[in-house]
Amino acid sequence: QVQLVESGGGLVQAGDSLRLSCAASGRLYMADTMAWFRQTPGKEREFVAGITQRTGSTYSADSVKGRFTISRDNAKNTLFLQMNSLKPEDTAVYYCAASRLQGVITDQVLYDYWGQGTQVTVSS
Repeated sequence: QVQLVESGGGLVQAGDSLRLSCAASGRLYMADTMAWFRQTPGKEREFVAGITQRTGSTYSADSVKGRFTISRDNAKNTLFLQMNSLKPEDTAVYYCAASRLQGVITDQVLYDYWGQGTQVTVSS
């Protein structure tokens, strides 16, 4: 099992920045790929950005490219999402997720472990 705990959400204004963190614990060898997803009420969970464990390769959704950066600190077992130039449409609950699969994985059903989520609200 892998446990994930997100933090860093909050209320900001458009154009501001936030950094989300996801502390991972447990059987971390089972988390080959990690990612951030987000969800707003009435909508499906949406892929935001992912990072592979073995190569450190990153990939992100077109809607956040150039603004959001995913990274990890292996020594601290922590995943980050640096969000710059935030827009009101970025408002959502952000979830950290881990998959036992390797590679570019954007489908939420392929992720095995999830955090509880952290709210990000961007006012205009």
